[in-house]
Amino acid sequence: MAKSFLLYGAYGYTGQLIAELAKEKGLNPILAGRSAEKTQRLAENLGMGYRVFGLDRPEDIDDGLEGVAFVLHAAGPFNHTARPMMEACLRQGIHYLDITGEIAVFELAAALGPRAREAGIMMMPGVGFDVVPTDCTALHLKEKLPDATHLQLAFSSGGSRTSRGTASTMAENLGEGGAVRENGKIKRVPLGHKAMEVPFAEGKSRFCMTIPWGDVSTAYFSTGIPNIEAYTSVHPKTYRYIKLQPYYNWLLRTSFIRNRVKKRIQKGPAGPSEEQRKKGKSYIWGKAWNEKGDTVTSRLITPEGYELTARTSLNIAQKVLDGNAPVGFQTPAKAYGSGLILEIPGAIRENP
Repeated sequence: MAKSFLLYGAYGYTGQLIAELAKEKGLNPILAGRSAEKTQRLAENLGMGYRVFGLDRPEDIDDGLEGVAFVLHAAGPFNHTARPMMEACLRQGIHYLDITGEIAVFELAAALGPRAREAGIMMMPGVGFDVVPTDCTALHLKEKLPDATHLQLAFSSGGSRTSRGTASTMAENLGEGGAVRENGKIKRVPLGHKAMEVPFAEGKSRFCMTIPWGDVSTAYFSTGIPNIEAYTSVHPKTYRYIKLQPYYNWLLRTSFIRNRVKKRIQKGPAGPSEEQRKKGKSYIWGKAWNEKGDTVTSRLITPEGYELTARTSLNIAQKVLDGNAPVGFQTPAKAYGSGLILEIPGAIRENP
């Protein structure tokens, strides 16, 4: 297997974090993206090779992937960019990784799973904060309670600033509501249709609401648990506004509003500062129960979300470089076990 990989979207906020950490770890990815100026500047700063291509023409992507072992795709919104890159990986017979948290992208990858298996490649979206720590928590709970029928997962980012890329993806989904899994099927529900206090680690109890987090898709493939809800911490005042959203979702879905929001996002900071990343923590909580009412819980502390994404994505990238890449559609925990997250320095699991 070739010993290099391609990092697409390398000059974005998260892509750059991954590229810089890769250099620290002695890895030498080929950096890539649409902008020749931004890609070249980053590549020269890090002493890495680079390629420039967009995702509009299949032949351009095929040329851009020549000779690499796999792609680590970091250019969102993945709802627009994942399919052309996945299809190119299928054509070229190379593995696909990305850092998405979008349910639709996970479901697409699952649908392409049989083709990936035939091509002898692994297709693993979600190798970052979305969804490695929550996916590992889900499988850990399943191992503790094999006949679990219900799963709740929650996370709190500790007030870390959202990157422009993440915020832009959120803007793409304004007015689209939420999602849960019921009896094995994904069901559309209003955003924040449920809320509760979650007892995270270190005594941090926080108000959380349901969101369409990637685990609504991935946790089902990892555990087989048919009923899944995902939550995130939110200020109660914000939650009261969100509960009114169904009355104006039609407006939020208009191009005018979404484009206005995106323009405002581009004027803000690129993402958390280095100090915020180094000092920040993320908290994960999970609960599973069966039909008899038996319950298990688990809590996890990890590095800040963007810092974690860089570390988990490169941890998995190293496994793929070492030849550890189960073919077909995979989730992180399904492929590498519930202990995968504990391979990251600073990740601590608590089982109250």
